[in-house]
Amino acid sequence: MIVGGHVMIQSRNDAADKAFFRDVLNLASVDAGGGFLLFALPPSEFAVHESDANGGHEFFLMCEDMEEFLDAMRDAEIAFSAPANRGWGTVTAITLPGGGALNVYEPHHARPHKAAKAARRKKAKKKIAVKPVTRKVKAKAKKKSPRR
Repeated sequence: MIVGGHVMIQSRNDAADKAFFRDVLNLASVDAGGGFLLFALPPSEFAVHESDANGGHEFFLMCEDMEEFLDAMRDAEIAFSAPANRGWGTVTAITLPGGGALNVYEPHHARPHKAAKAARRKKAKKKIAVKPVTRKVKAKAKKKSPRR
């Protein structure tokens, strides 16, 4: 039913921000026509949070290592806020070249894609374990048949 998600980032300098996502964050993209780039994102997740009002949405990029990410931002001369540990993750906000802000965090919580991947691996191991047993049973059955 759902095949993905699409995030829109509004920018006063979209060319500079597109260059940042392409050249600094190294996100793959396709040109949808006329230089309108659509960027690929790594596996994503979303959560529904309690709020006093409906309709508010926030977008965060996730990183595996906040210090490594901040070092890369320093190298690219991208401004960012002091990282803050919120319990569920360490958060910063980077200032995009176009002037907008973008939240980035290192999650401290379980990740649904990692859990799904582990479940797939466990299921695959069960299938692999069953196959040799099935082959041995068939081989034994063939050996017994001629002896009768």
